Amino acid sequence: MLNKGDTAPDFTGKDQDGNEIKLADFKGSKLVLYFYPKDNTPGCTAEACDLRDNYERFLSLGYKVVGVSKDSEKSHKGFIEKHKLPFTLISDINGDILNSYGAWGRKRFMGKEYDGIIRKTFIIDENGIISNVIEKVDTKNHSKQIIG
Repeated sequence: MLNKGDTAPDFTGKDQDGNEIKLADFKGSKLVLYFYPKDNTPGCTAEACDLRDNYERFLSLGYKVVGVSKDSEKSHKGFIEKHKLPFTLISDINGDILNSYGAWGRKRFMGKEYDGIIRKTFIIDENGIISNVIEKVDTKNHSKQIIG
């Protein structure tokens, strides 16, 4: 389990356009790295739209925003276009990034247990150190949880 003060695990993934994205690409910037279960589902859409609506504020405070799920690049591209999302989404189909950040594991929903993506957000500073971990994400007010 990753905690505040830990070095953020390095990652490499493909964005919605097939471009390779690495943690090193964000050195010198603060990064909001958020993990979410699925494009175009109610909670994930609310979360993405809240981040979109506060995106200019994130930029003004020196943050970049990146979302990660197991959805395909094509799904991410459609999600971005449909909701006019101004940030990058990484497709982690094989789950390497999810596993390295502890965002894959046992979940419960309607009395059933299964393995899936655990919604959580990591705030990573300019030097690649985790400055905050948000485990209980309020999808409709996530920006406030991150920047107040």
